[in-house]
Amino acid sequence: MMLSPGERAAILSQRLGLQEPLPESLCTLSLSHASWAHERGGKATDSNERLEFFGDGVLDLAVSQRLYQAHPEADEGELTRLYAQLVNEDSLARVARALGLAELLLLGRGEEKSGGRQKPSVLADTLEAVIAAVYLAQGIDAVLAVVDRVFAAMMVEAAAGSLARDAKSTLLVLSQKRGQMPMYRVHASGGPEHARQFHALCLLDGEVVGEGDGRSKKEAEQAAARVALDRLST
Repeated sequence: MMLSPGERAAILSQRLGLQEPLPESLCTLSLSHASWAHERGGKATDSNERLEFFGDGVLDLAVSQRLYQAHPEADEGELTRLYAQLVNEDSLARVARALGLAELLLLGRGEEKSGGRQKPSVLADTLEAVIAAVYLAQGIDAVLAVVDRVFAAMMVEAAAGSLARDAKSTLLVLSQKRGQMPMYRVHASGGPEHARQFHALCLLDGEVVGEGDGRSKKEAEQAAARVALDRLST
């Protein structure tokens, strides 16, 4: 049964632990995948892509602040290592699954058939859009409270060194040991607006060491990082 906007907002707000529910329109927008907007004749701005862009920065700030506060003796390299383990596609998708965002997502028929509800890239992007919605509706204190609630277990795992790393995180740690810092350049490489394909370059000291493709920027960066890891390991 299709949830009403009010029901969707109430469920999401409760799972996030918010004191006040999110506005229905903002909640709906944060959960609207581009395929959903496209199939209804909407524009790109009718999807959660703008919120995802904004939420990426908000989440970076909130997680960085909590790591800075929780590890007063950690140097920049250690904070960067912890951060990379927490704010990556796999970790964000894990949080999204724990929050049950998959069942709340509004997806187009094509994306639904292709398993979009379980795709790490879709789940991670949706979480970032939801974080942006929380910030816009209730401010940074509410975002920090959400981060404290939903990232708590992973922060403990990261500090203990038991949190699995994705390709970008592993490459970051390896590169830092060599005194390098990986950089990524991503651009849209084709496809319709609702199903854009991306191509990423991974660079070390200005040299391209990996290239990859994906259905999101994060997915393409992960693919490029995996190629770079293979190259550096040979």
